[in-house]
Amino acid sequence: MSTTSSIARILQDARIIAIVGLSDKPDRASHQVAEYLLEHGYQVVPVNPALAGQDVLGQRAHATLADAASAVAPARIDIVDVFRKAEDVFPIAVEAVAVKAGCLWLQLDVVNQQAAQIARAAGLDVVMDHCTKIEHRNLQAAA
Repeated sequence: MSTTSSIARILQDARIIAIVGLSDKPDRASHQVAEYLLEHGYQVVPVNPALAGQDVLGQRAHATLADAASAVAPARIDIVDVFRKAEDVFPIAVEAVAVKAGCLWLQLDVVNQQAAQIARAAGLDVVMDHCTKIEHRNLQAAA
């Protein structure tokens, strides 16, 4: 489990956040979180095969994390922020490891120990069952 200090470090150090499962529907949590992160200076890279090639919040969507990583190279994806069901997370964790992301972040109510284990074993930070927007807002309020 991630501590408040490690979550703070992850969010402070991150610049590029790939959001897996980003929706183009404004009422969806993934869309609202992405919009918030963009407003707070992060580069957001949408990953959603159904929207690949389209713009979401002014950002080009990609079908896979590998495509997203190629798009930001030579920089790297700092956080892979996952808006998917827990049972769908393992292959995303494998992809996050393959693209050498800094952190696998699973949103509220998303917990997958197998995915966390493979990510941690490869040296990625892992955050589960936390929202990037909520955690960032809490850090801003505490500052």
